[in-house]
This record gives sequence, C-alpha cells and structure tokens, in this order.
Amino acid sequence: MKPVLENLFYYLDNFHRVLEWIGERYADLLDSEERGFIDRFPALPRASRALFVRMVMRKGQLFRASKLVYEEIGCARAAAGPLAEAGWIVVDPAVSLDELFDLLQKPELCQAFGLAGALRAARKEAQLEALRADHGGERAFSAWWQDIAARDEAYRIVAKPLCDRLRLIFFGNYHQDWTEFVLSDLGVFRFEQVEISEAARGFRTRRDIDDYLQLHACRERFGNGEAPLDVLRDVPPPGTGNEWLASRRHKLLFQMGQHLEKLREWAGACAVYDDCAYPGARARAIRVLEKDEQFGAAWERLRVAMAAPESDAERQHLLRMAPRLARRLGHPRSAAGKPVPPARLDLALPRPDGQWWVEGVVRDHLNRDEAPVFYVENALINSLFGLLCWDAVFAAIPGAFFHPFHHGPADLHSADFHRRRAAQFDACLAQLDDGSYHATIRRNLDAKRGISSPFVFWGALDETLLDLALHCIPPAHLKQAFLRILQDIKANRTGFPDLIQFWPAERRYNMIEVKGPGDRLQDNQLRWIDYCAQHRMPVTVCYLQWAPQ
Repeated sequence: MKPVLENLFYYLDNFHRVLEWIGERYADLLDSEERGFIDRFPALPRASRALFVRMVMRKGQLFRASKLVYEEIGCARAAAGPLAEAGWIVVDPAVSLDELFDLLQKPELCQAFGLAGALRAARKEAQLEALRADHGGERAFSAWWQDIAARDEAYRIVAKPLCDRLRLIFFGNYHQDWTEFVLSDLGVFRFEQVEISEAARGFRTRRDIDDYLQLHACRERFGNGEAPLDVLRDVPPPGTGNEWLASRRHKLLFQMGQHLEKLREWAGACAVYDDCAYPGARARAIRVLEKDEQFGAAWERLRVAMAAPESDAERQHLLRMAPRLARRLGHPRSAAGKPVPPARLDLALPRPDGQWWVEGVVRDHLNRDEAPVFYVENALINSLFGLLCWDAVFAAIPGAFFHPFHHGPADLHSADFHRRRAAQFDACLAQLDDGSYHATIRRNLDAKRGISSPFVFWGALDETLLDLALHCIPPAHLKQAFLRILQDIKANRTGFPDLIQFWPAERRYNMIEVKGPGDRLQDNQLRWIDYCAQHRMPVTVCYLQWAPQ
C-alpha cells in the first residue's frame, strides 16, 4: 500500500513554507513582481491557492477545468476566478492548433473539426498535419469549438515562470522541485538537519539570480542544438564571487569546448577552455593545440601544468601527451617511470546458464566460508568515509547549505571543499590513529541511517560487511583511501575495485577488479590501482575468460 498524507492540503502548506522562507531570507534581492506575489498570495481563498499550486506542480501551462478534479478544492471554475482577477492565470486563453491538440482528446477533435473517413481514424499526429495548413494563428479556446464552452473552460497559468524563479531562489537549482517536500513528508527521502544561518544564502545579490537564469537559458539553447559560439556570446561573464554559481558557468563552458572540439573548431575550443576553470579544461586546451598542430605552444603549456597538476586525472592525461609532443618537437625521450603492476589473477570458468553478471560469477567462484567475498565497487570505502566524516561533510559552512533539502553540501565539488573544512576533517581522520573510528562509524550508522548523503550507500552496507571491513582493513589503509577521496571528490569517488575478499582469521583483505572478455581497465580504475600499489594496499586484477564447453 502506498503511503498517504492525511493533510489534503499538504502541497499548499509546503508552497507557503517556500514563500515564507524566501521572504525571510531573500527579501532584499526580490524584484517587485516576486515581492508582490509573496504578499498577495496568502490573501486568496484557500481553494484558489490550492488550485494554483496544483497547476504549478503539473507540467505545462495550459489546463482544462474538467481535468482539475481534486476533492479538497471542489469546483475548479469557482476557484479559478480569484486567480484570474490577480492576473496569475488567463481564462479561455488564445491557443494555437498545436496547443488545442494537446488539450483535447481525439474523439473531441473529431467532433470539433467534423473529421470523417480515413482522417477520423488517423492518429492525432496525422490529423494535426492535415489541419495545420487551414488553421494557422491563435484563437480563444472556446472559439475553436463552441460546443465545449458550455461544459468546460481552459486556463493558461501565466505566473509559471515567476514560480519557477521562486523555486530557483529556494533550491538554488532547477533540478529540484516541489516533489522534494512530498518525498520528505512521506519518508522516502530524509535529509540531515543542518543549522542554516541567515548569512548562508545560495544567492547573495540580485545579479546572482539573474546570472543563473541567463546561464540556464544558455544551457537550454545549447542542449537544443544551437551553435555553441552563438550561445557563448550570451553566457554571463564571471560574477560576484559566488563559487557554486561560478562552477555552473565553468561546467557549461567545458561542455561547449568539448562540442567545439568535435566540430574541429580548434581556435574556438581553446578560447573556451582558457576561460574555464572546470577540472580537465587545462589538459583539453593542450590537447586542442596538439590537434591544431601548434606543438610548441602545447609543449609550453604542458610543462607549466606538469609542474603543478590540478589532480591525478590531469597528471595521467599530461603523461600521455608528453611523449607525443616531445617526439613532434625532436626533444630527447625521457625515461618515464612505469607504475607497479598489480597482482593478476586469470580465471577460465564455464559460462553460466540463465541470468548472470561477470562480477557475480567471479565473486561466487572465489567465495569461501573462511574467506567471504562481497561485491562493493564504490559503495564500501565511500560509505566508511561518509560515516566517519559525517560531521565534517555536513558542517554548517557559509554557503554550503541554504535550504532543508540538500542531499549534500552545495560546494561538494569545489576545489576548496576540503580546505574550508580542514579542521573538521582532521579531527575525523585523527580517529583512525587512536582507534576511536570504530565507535564513530557504528554510532553514525545507527543515528543517521537512511539520511541522504553524497557518500553513504545505505542499501549496500549491512552489519556483516561492516564488521568484516572494520576488522580486516587496517586504519592506515582507510586513512590513505579517505585522503585520496578528499584530494578530488568528483573524480576519486569512483574507480574502486569491484570485489573485496576478507580473511577474518588473519585480519587481512584483498580488493579485486574484475574484467570480462574484451574488457579493459578505465582511467579512474588505473589511478586507484596505482595509488593502492604506492601505499601497499592489496589489489588484484582478475581477468575472466570463458572455458571451452
């Protein structure tokens, strides 16, 4: 049985919470339309307010009264009146033929246009194409089919963009919406309760809001296939020092640079990357210069980057480019140190019948009562990190949390994420030195169970796995893994080996990366394997082949 909320006006109450939150924290940044809406909306009749929120939460801007049937609202026509007087909806709006086809069902369209024969039986898409030539322009909904005017009416919610702006101001993004409240009320999502100071605002100036809206519009245009250089002209310049807003700008620029690379527009791609601080942009710019056969310029940039790589990922890319560029320029070949190869296990097993997956086949083959094997991939080490460092991850740093529905800090992928919380992370990791980390991890496992975290995989972490991990993995190894995660959270949360095997009697473990026939190690996996080898953390790469039948 699906969970049900007893309060039928739960969505309206949640909408009011958003308006109150915005009014309290962002009053100085709102324009006259936004302030006017927040002031006037509570004065409307409850049924009208509820109808408005129902329309806001649904897709599109056009609705029919006959489709807005809600027990708690009653007559939609009566509720719509005050909304029309406020100017937030239009009753009987002008609609195009395409919009009319979205509003009416096929039998209604056949009646309205007197369709007969093959056209009556055709699909709606074909009917639309057949009628489009003779029915251009817009007209009132009721004018398209006068018979419907007596029993139904249509509404266009013209305040939808305004509500989208208010949603943006509250959440700080467009990917979260009103369902966050519902899922939270139903217990589907639980969020850490962080103390949010009055100074912790996602938007600090009105320009921040306007820049985000402009960035979003540019992202939509780019996603719809518009030429990146045309879109680029409208990307707002670097703004007011808002880090998370700047990161969104850099991400869009990086995506545009990648697209320009595909188009072989080298000059444009390089210019975009030069204006971009997104991870990997510097290495991509060097690669673009190489593709454009500007080998000297590429070499000079590579030397600068190699002196201070931004991450292990960048260093890996630079090391691949360096020999090619050196050869092009006639430089002597340098002796590059090769990483220590990991232990290797070759298996030839019969292909199983029925449903199977490669990692599961190897797991079941290696599993022993005295040495159990678990499929963990990125879940185990990340979860242990998240549980030990819970207080640091959810520290009330200004600008990290600015509404109650954060799945993680807003600056999680910022370059200074660790630096801004250095004292808190140092305190957490120090527990690996004094042995108190066991108690902290277990305490947070119980106290925070089910609360959204960017690191903890609740569904993958059971008591048996946790007990074995804490018993068999040395704290020094955990510390090395956690430090690497903190070096580059976006890149280093992935790439962990697929399996882990424990020998509890000997208090040791082994991580196992599984590769099936034709599969190869990915870059992030190679970086983790190399790191583990440097710090003597046991890793084996298992290559599986199917034995002849």
